[in-house]
Amino acid sequence: QVRLVESGGGVVQAGNSLRLSCAASGGTFSNIRMAWFRQAPGKEREFVATTSRSVTPYYADSVKGRFTISRDNAKNTVYLQMNSLKPEDTAVYYCAARYYGGSYDYTDQDQYAYWGQGTQVTVSS
Repeated sequence: QVRLVESGGGVVQAGNSLRLSCAASGGTFSNIRMAWFRQAPGKEREFVATTSRSVTPYYADSVKGRFTISRDNAKNTVYLQMNSLKPEDTAVYYCAARYYGGSYDYTDQDQYAYWGQGTQVTVSS
């Protein structure tokens, strides 16, 4: 069982930055694909970014060039650096994880077995 705990959310003005962290425990972190999703009010949860041990990080078009996902295997932590934030980035951000193996769409939330509780990011204009 993998437990995920997010932190780093808050309220910022448009154009500013935030860094989210997701600490994992209870699993072998180096064998786990990590991802970030978000859910805005009244909308479905959507893919943001994902990172694995051997593949270039992948981003949703809406955040490409502004957000950076990274992982520190020594700390069992994945980060999401968010720059040039926009009001439309306002959402609850969720960390997700799954073990490697098989062929799957890593942008599909249904492929992830483990989820954090979420952290609120609010961007004011």
